[in-house]
Amino acid sequence: MSHLRAELRQRAEELVGLYPSRRSAMLPLLHLCQEQDGYLTEDAMAEVAELTGTTPAEVRGTASFYDMFHLEPVGRYVVGVCTNIACQLRGGEEMLAHVSAVLGCAVGGTSEDGLFSLEETECLADCGVAPVVQVNHRYVRTTSPEAFDQMVAELRAGRLEHDVPSHGTLIRVRRSGGLRVDPEEIAAERASARAARAARQEQ
Repeated sequence: MSHLRAELRQRAEELVGLYPSRRSAMLPLLHLCQEQDGYLTEDAMAEVAELTGTTPAEVRGTASFYDMFHLEPVGRYVVGVCTNIACQLRGGEEMLAHVSAVLGCAVGGTSEDGLFSLEETECLADCGVAPVVQVNHRYVRTTSPEAFDQMVAELRAGRLEHDVPSHGTLIRVRRSGGLRVDPEEIAAERASARAARAARQEQ
């Protein structure tokens, strides 16, 4: 039985079909699992292993390499505050201390209500509006404590759902344009390529 909801399992299978090698689909599949659960569960990583023809240990090893993936539960909103040099010079460390106090959790922790998790980040590439703050990998551009407090109030009230979806959701709009190839045609071409490789190896 699939850990993924039916529609996400279908998307997962479509993703696998996009790559010549199944294991190449691992990262987008991990994002898909995190979209469903908010973090990567053991069951989700086992399913990714099954879909990619790898082992759960390989999947965990890959997921643990990337900061965007979480192997433990996190809040609905993951707040990242940059303290790299440009942000540090513009009050990044003071902003981080303020955010920690407002959310009621230390860096790497989650607030008691489970709503917020806090991360100290490296450069978020928006240095012109330092100190840079992201929520669920969306720029929120709250460069003052007052602006941050206002944003938190709006998040708590549910007024920013359109701009900041729950953690794990990278994109909510599925593209319907661009190149579309029948999955059966892709499968036939891949089978032909495998047969050609096997024939070359026998020579």
